[in-house]
Amino acid sequence: MVTGMEQNMEYRQQLIQEYKKAVLPLLKYLPWLEKHAGKAGSSIYDADGVSEHSISFPVYDSVLMSFVKEAAKSSLMEKNYSYIFTRKRIRNHADERRIIKAAQLQDWDVLRGILSKYVLGGQTKGLLWSEAASEGIFALVLDQMKMIIEFWDKPIDMNNLEGEQSAE
Repeated sequence: MVTGMEQNMEYRQQLIQEYKKAVLPLLKYLPWLEKHAGKAGSSIYDADGVSEHSISFPVYDSVLMSFVKEAAKSSLMEKNYSYIFTRKRIRNHADERRIIKAAQLQDWDVLRGILSKYVLGGQTKGLLWSEAASEGIFALVLDQMKMIIEFWDKPIDMNNLEGEQSAE
């Protein structure tokens, strides 16, 4: 006979494996995101005389764009991320950082919500991608997700992630 506790442990391990499968492809970007925290993730395209006759636009770092594209198609995206910001009263980057650093397994949806705000929100307001990279939000969320997985599973070998991005 299976006890309730055994069922809970099985369920938790199943959750952790699902979370791990979703996060692993994104972890190859973590070293780059950590290195580029505090730096702009984009620059304004302003070739000879372009700004005189047209609108200038941001040009994003290719690694940042690869991360955003991969994150957008992952199961980590939460379309109703604004609800999480309201529920947790997240108003600024300091609130985000505090909540990310304190997040545990039961707060996985909050981490997904913060990540989604920047990945999905950046599809209509592109500067959100650069903001999340330069403010270190992307790196903090991935690092906290990694720590939660490692706490409940086993350490992740960061040197063995497929297609690892160079830290330039």
